[in-house]
Amino acid sequence: MNLRERARELRNNPTDAERALWQQLRRRQIGGYKFRRQHPLGNYIVDFFCVEKGLIIELDGGQHQERIAYDNIRTEWLASQGFRVLRFWNNQVLEEIEAVKQVIHEALMSK
Repeated sequence: MNLRERARELRNNPTDAERALWQQLRRRQIGGYKFRRQHPLGNYIVDFFCVEKGLIIELDGGQHQERIAYDNIRTEWLASQGFRVLRFWNNQVLEEIEAVKQVIHEALMSK
């Protein structure tokens, strides 16, 4: 399966946290900025991406605790390409969506 096919599969099978955040990001609801979900960049697929601001939002579940080194390499590569990466735990999105939206809004306005 190539990267585009995998991204499509991920879009069709979002986690609860991805679904909840997408409901807040879609249709330019935060600062009027458009986001893409499960977007390929280089050899990676990012959860959410605002092209205009070069802002990437990644959601991490329990499995990410075991993949910290991989996530660090991935984040470093994305940053080296000029992108800014925000990371949130799934439970933050599910339990504190307003605070997550505020952090995203501030990041969009600061760059």
